[in-house]
Order: sequence, then C-alpha cells, then structure tokens
Amino acid sequence: MLSGKKILIGITGSIAAYKIPFLIRLLVKEGAEVQVLLTENARDFVTPLTISTLSKHPALTYPFNSADGSWTNHVELGNWADLMLIAPATAATLSKMANGLADNLLMATYLSAKCPVFFAPAMDLDMYNHPSTKKNIEQLKAFGHRLIEPQVGELASGLTGAGRLEEPENILKIINAFFLHNNELTGKQILVTAGPTYEPIDPVRFIGNHSSGLMGFSIAEECANRGATVTLISGPTHLKSDNKAIRCIDVLSANEMYEQTIKEFAHVDIVFMSAAVADFTPSHPSDKKIKKESGTPVIELKPTKDILLELGKLKQKNQILIGFALETDNEIENAKTKLNTKNLDLIVLNSLKDEGAGFGYPTNKVTLINNSGKKWEYGLKTKKEVASDILDVVTTMIKKGQAF
Repeated sequence: MLSGKKILIGITGSIAAYKIPFLIRLLVKEGAEVQVLLTENARDFVTPLTISTLSKHPALTYPFNSADGSWTNHVELGNWADLMLIAPATAATLSKMANGLADNLLMATYLSAKCPVFFAPAMDLDMYNHPSTKKNIEQLKAFGHRLIEPQVGELASGLTGAGRLEEPENILKIINAFFLHNNELTGKQILVTAGPTYEPIDPVRFIGNHSSGLMGFSIAEECANRGATVTLISGPTHLKSDNKAIRCIDVLSANEMYEQTIKEFAHVDIVFMSAAVADFTPSHPSDKKIKKESGTPVIELKPTKDILLELGKLKQKNQILIGFALETDNEIENAKTKLNTKNLDLIVLNSLKDEGAGFGYPTNKVTLINNSGKKWEYGLKTKKEVASDILDVVTTMIKKGQAF
C-alpha cells in the first residue's frame, strides 16, 4: 500500500526509540522509502548502524561532515518526503517544534518540510500532563500537524499512565489510513456547522445549550485532511482552527447561522449540519438588563427558522446533506423521520442515554442511517474517530453512486 511513498522519520532521545527500528522494517516491507534523522540523544538508544541497515539509507544526525566538509541539505530532505513522522517526540522536541527552534538537523529539516507532519509523543506521565507540554501539543495541532496520541500503560519510571509511544503496528495503520484517504475529497467544497447558538433574553442573558462544538470542528478537520476546502460556521465556542483549508465564520444566534448557511449553501458539494441550533428564541428580547426588582419576567418564545428543512428544499442532485439527531427516546424512529422529512442523504444519531455521548464529552457513540435505510452502528469513540467514521461512510456512498 505504501509503494513509492517517501517517509522521513525523526527519532529523538526517548527510551521509546527502541520501537522505531521495528516501524522502519514494517514501512520498508510495505514498499515505502524511508530516511531517518537522529538527534544526538537518540543515538544513545538506537544505533545509526541499526537504522541505516533497516532503512537502506544513512542515518543522519549532523548538518556537516567534518571528514570531507560536505553538508546535509535539510531543505532537500524536507522537500523529498511525502510524510514526516517525529517519533518518539520528547517534551523538549515538542517545545522546539512549537517555537521554531532549529538547533539540530532534525529541527532544521522539520521547519523546511512541505509535507504533512505526524508526531508521536513519548515521555513520563507528569511530563506529558504538564501544562507546557499540553500547550505545545495544541500549538502543533493548530499548525495542522497530526497527533498520534500516547497510550496508557507502564512507563520507564515505573509509573502507570499516559505517555507510552504507540505501537509500531498501529503507527503503520495510521500512516496507511492517511495515504488511503488523503486527497479523496480534493476539489470538494464542504460546509460544516458547529457549536451552540445563543438566543438573547437581554444584553447579558441568553438561552443556549451545552454543545462544545467539538464534533463539528472534528468533522471540519477530517474533511480538510482528506483534501477538501471547508467552510466552518460556528456558534459560540472556545475552539479555534488554524487549518489553512478551513474558512471559519463565527455566528451567535440561530438567525445568524441561518443567514450564513443559506448564503454558503449554493456553492458547496457536501453539508454537515452538526450545530446544536436552538429551536426557540425569545420573541421580544429586552434592550436593557432585566432587573430582579421588576418581578419574575415572562419570556415569550417563538420558533427559530428550521435551517435543515430549508436546506432540504434547496438541495440539488449534486449535493449531499447530512443531519444530526440527538435523541432521548424512540431514537431510531425519530432519526428516520427527520431523515425523510428534511430530505437528507444521511443522518448521524446519538442518544443522551449513552454514557459518554452527546454534549460536553470528548467522545460520542453514533449510528448512521442513509436514505436507503442502511445503518452503521459504532461503539464509543473519540469525536475525532467518529468524524473519520462518518467521512468513510460518505466517501463510500459517493464511490458507489449512492450520492451525487
């Protein structure tokens, strides 16, 4: 599957470096061409001879060769690769990556790389949980780099917790999945809605919900990772995306989301309506703060515009419309009704009865139903994994001619 792919691996000074020779062997067996950069500290854990023998390329550490005065062109290395993997990535290396500190050949090459970058942290539990490490990881994700999360288990210190480098076999699966899905949505224009809406009662109060926006942001990132150009319309949330393939539009109320979504809809191929839009809004919001001394207020509500229903009416044959349903009872029946009445191609159902699913959780448990009645059921997963599952189904529908 990796035949002809050029993979550049950066190994840093972690005990987990011992796993990387196994990964190199697996990559080469898959047909990849592998070159490896070692930091000086990494050479204490794996030898250049082992790396060069397995990769069939010299193991590189220094920018200059003192014997003949030659130098290693980090720019050429950065341009050579189809994918760069830094594994294991120590806390020090994460900091250098996040702040652009080019003090060795690996970092100079990283800063020159034009390809997608994956990084797999490995360190002790307390180091991984330190706020500075978390901040650096978030910064790297904001750059568009892909995190291979460390696993929970026994660490070199004797502690047990998060910090173990992912196993080589699983890293291989992640790389294979990337090349399998990468660019399959190239040329597609995708619209994603995310987060809650806030419906004003007065200048300081509102009616809202507990949506974090994480599901919608995860879908937007996954679409961009697969080559699409994405417009993300989000209600109020602390989440941000710095991905250059994602154009973000911030809104506050259901009406603002309606206006922006309708405006963008005609220009897109696929729409994911994952926002938790309010069904009702105050009929007469006060322009002044309502005082307690005025007595208990009566707030009259009116329905908001049904964005999904309107999009279903406007949908053309060359567009895919995907809705989301959060239910508390009669889940499947209610989801199918929504699918049919709103002219959807696919609906993503999750239930508040499922522990760890729904608003406020980093995880979700979903069932997908298409307009032919086919169902896909999944267990509890991270929302990033759920986004990947949803995109897998959508791209399969497209390939089989069930959509477009």
